[in-house]
Amino acid sequence: MSEDLDKRLSAEVEARRDNLVALCADLIRIPTLNPPGLNYREICDFLAARLERAGFAVDLIRAAAAPADSDRHPRWNLVARHGGAGPGDCVHFNAHHDVVEVGHGWSVDPFGGVVKDGRVYGRGACDMKGGLAAAVIAAEAFITACPGYRGAIEISATADEESGGYGGVAYLAEQGWFAPERVQHVIIPEPLNKDRICLGHRGVWWAEVETKGRIAHGSMPFLGDSAIRHMGAVLEEMEATLYPLLASKHTAMPVVPEGARQSTLNINAIHGGEPEQEPGYTGLPAPCVADRCRIVLDRRFLIEEDIAEVKAEVTAMMERVKARRPAFDYEIRDLFEVQPTMTERDAPVVRTVARAIEKVLAKAPEFVVSPGTYDQKHIDRIGKLHNCIAYGPGILDLAHQPDEWVGIDDMVDSAKVMALTLAELLAR
Repeated sequence: MSEDLDKRLSAEVEARRDNLVALCADLIRIPTLNPPGLNYREICDFLAARLERAGFAVDLIRAAAAPADSDRHPRWNLVARHGGAGPGDCVHFNAHHDVVEVGHGWSVDPFGGVVKDGRVYGRGACDMKGGLAAAVIAAEAFITACPGYRGAIEISATADEESGGYGGVAYLAEQGWFAPERVQHVIIPEPLNKDRICLGHRGVWWAEVETKGRIAHGSMPFLGDSAIRHMGAVLEEMEATLYPLLASKHTAMPVVPEGARQSTLNINAIHGGEPEQEPGYTGLPAPCVADRCRIVLDRRFLIEEDIAEVKAEVTAMMERVKARRPAFDYEIRDLFEVQPTMTERDAPVVRTVARAIEKVLAKAPEFVVSPGTYDQKHIDRIGKLHNCIAYGPGILDLAHQPDEWVGIDDMVDSAKVMALTLAELLAR
């Protein structure tokens, strides 16, 4: 009986192959760029109409007063719920609907939803509208094959994951949508490859480091104090001591790719001196010594590290520079921090998805940890729901790249895995 159900589910998904491709392409054609947060309501309305036809009850939730929420760019989220024939667990598929900027170097229309050579191309194809489409198809196929299932299925499309998730999953978690008494299993279809289960992610600390100086005429820089030169000394110290220190730290977490199994630091941005003028300005800059210079640090840390230690390393670096430079002054401002998280290998959702992958792909899954954070951080930290993983189609390395794509076969296989997961948790 179990094998028959698995075959029926796989056949139901396979019969929806063209529908899956069309849905992915349609989602890509809605340019939900973040920032600033374009077309969030449009994509939620599109999905609401689709899921209501499939029998889901739909809630549209605006993250009022969340970071970046405004009347011009409201932060809209969708949560759709389909109830079964009786009580049981709730399986929730969460996908973010926002995408990053397009960038340069595309050979196809980034919002054209181009289908060719077994792939769907476009910004957000793998990260993560392909995963969202696969979850919808999996749920529809399961409901058709198992109309008498017990429990509930939820699908959410949420805002702002690319900028921290505070207008999306964090807000929903604060409102109780991920409370363990109403949701028991969460699958986030991020693009970690169809044969991998992602258990969690490294930690992150973002900080702004500012060096301070004194403004003066650029023809007499000796009368001022250049904050940019001070920052140059900071960057030299960073190369000499901090980067080697981070390279020496390694984790037992199965982080992919291999290079992310150590602590890492990226300088996201640097700004010094006169602000950049608006596009179209044709004048020259004013001759001034820079009295401020700022860098934004993106520090990724390991589950073996303590956040206080992470911050202390940067402070110690700044103090070493200060000891060598007269009149050196600086400030460090916290912007954002998230602790590492990793779901246990024997958690119910992990075991169930692993068995489904073995059935669909005839191979055991690889268990991995993401180099960067995603919305599991809010489900875990705010929602207090630890039975959560990332599993979905797509190749992580393609995310945020030009000519981003998701494979059609990968979406179909992932949808089959999701459908068999629903069957084991809700229908057996």
